[in-house]
Amino acid sequence: MMLPLSLLFVGAVLVLNGLWMTGRIADREIIVINLVTATVTGCVALVTLIRAETASDIRSVALTLLFTVTYLWVAVNRMNGADGRGLGWFSLFVAISVLPEAVQTLASAQTAMQLWLGLCWLAWSALWLLFFLTLVPKWVPERPTALATLASGILTAWLPAMFLLNGAVL
Repeated sequence: MMLPLSLLFVGAVLVLNGLWMTGRIADREIIVINLVTATVTGCVALVTLIRAETASDIRSVALTLLFTVTYLWVAVNRMNGADGRGLGWFSLFVAISVLPEAVQTLASAQTAMQLWLGLCWLAWSALWLLFFLTLVPKWVPERPTALATLASGILTAWLPAMFLLNGAVL
């Protein structure tokens, strides 16, 4: 299972993006972790696609690629100086698209880890919605979005990755 690998890098990129959004990391420096995470999650999606045998496998690839495109887009925006509105609209698309995964995962959860994963999908949906609200209509200031990004990185990705890497069962 490649979930811990993806989660570890998603945790790193969310924590660092949260710090970047608070001004603690320069625009040009944040490019690296976004490109690395996009590459890691893209490779995980590719391997999963090659091994795919079920519709569930394909769903996993599609959902993983939503993360991949997000991090790639952040990196490209930092390289070309874009204002992020395109990323904001993509974030709204993703926020809506992952809600069925949250509902389905929560409805079928039989273990604490499965319940956690369903709650993560809800949290990620809310985070992508915050990105939209920050980047497009600018209704949410950047600081709350930065803090939510940092918290999401720690709680939905980094810590769970560490548990999974050390033997916890999903």
